[in-house]
Amino acid sequence: MLYLLAEYLGFPGIFNLLRYLSFRSGATVATALVIGLLIGPKFIGMLRVRQGKGQPIRSDGPQTHLAKVGTPTMGGLMILIAISTSMLLWMNLENIYVWACLLVMTGFGIVGFMDDYDKVKKRSHKGVSGKVRLLFEFAIAGVAVSLIVWQSGGMLYLPFVNGPVLDLGWWYVPFGAFVIVAFGNAVNLTDGLDGLATMPVIIASIAFMLIVYMVGNAKYAAYLGIPFYLGAGDLAMLCGAIVGAGLAFLWFNAPPAAVFMGDTGSLALGGTLGAIAVVAHHEFVLAIIGGLFVVEALSVIIQVFWFKRTGKRIFRMAPIHHHFEQLGWSEPTVVIRFWIVAFVLALAGLSTLKLR
Repeated sequence: MLYLLAEYLGFPGIFNLLRYLSFRSGATVATALVIGLLIGPKFIGMLRVRQGKGQPIRSDGPQTHLAKVGTPTMGGLMILIAISTSMLLWMNLENIYVWACLLVMTGFGIVGFMDDYDKVKKRSHKGVSGKVRLLFEFAIAGVAVSLIVWQSGGMLYLPFVNGPVLDLGWWYVPFGAFVIVAFGNAVNLTDGLDGLATMPVIIASIAFMLIVYMVGNAKYAAYLGIPFYLGAGDLAMLCGAIVGAGLAFLWFNAPPAAVFMGDTGSLALGGTLGAIAVVAHHEFVLAIIGGLFVVEALSVIIQVFWFKRTGKRIFRMAPIHHHFEQLGWSEPTVVIRFWIVAFVLALAGLSTLKLR
């Protein structure tokens, strides 16, 4: 809103700062952070009153988690409110890429909310059917990717390779939708310990803030040999909003957590990161930067596959963060060490930008 107002007025005086994407990106970080911190206490209090016993805790999970009974869930709503408000304030409302990503964030947030609501209402950790969830997720992601392909085409790029390797055309829609849905659910599976998913999401968002900024800049894109898409740089603001809102949420989610993100937040944030990667055509780089989430998802897939065929488990418990808990690692130890892994993987992903 402010950007369009400043553009209409001709960017007079201090409004000239709004010309600069770097300024607006920093502004979204600060705005989302302040909004999240301001609404957090009352929002958590409201969730606690409405939910009563809070999020159901799995009886077959680590026994140490039973102490978390009564902690409210759906804290992801706080994150989405902070992101949406800051984006509407600072973004260019005419940018189709931003709207496509916000569509994914909102749509996945609604699907996650339905799941969280079902869990709280029925006092069960099962929630909405997996098939129903995936159906809605693929429909939302398909629409968003269609908008992206309509705007920028369906070129496929690979790390370490200079230039596109394949033009998928409209076949890019199912590919991009798979990336978005897969990453959304990978983040969802990772969100099992206090702060475990939040900080890696923040780290990945910072990495993609740099990537989309360069993808949206013709000079930087040409120098690095990466694709250039006019308008993609505006997604740096969305990445910044995720960082600010994520830090605000982490303030309340730090052990012992006063609120859980729930599927409302984890699905939305994961799906949004997937959509940002699709816009930037850096899907495979996302698999490196978000490698922690990939490993978490693979641990569940491998565990289920192997158990169904042999009756035995590869990990003591899946997702893999529970495996390390069963090995005797304390929850803070698992969380902080996984944060370190996420940081290293983000650096590895960013290094692919120059190695082409």
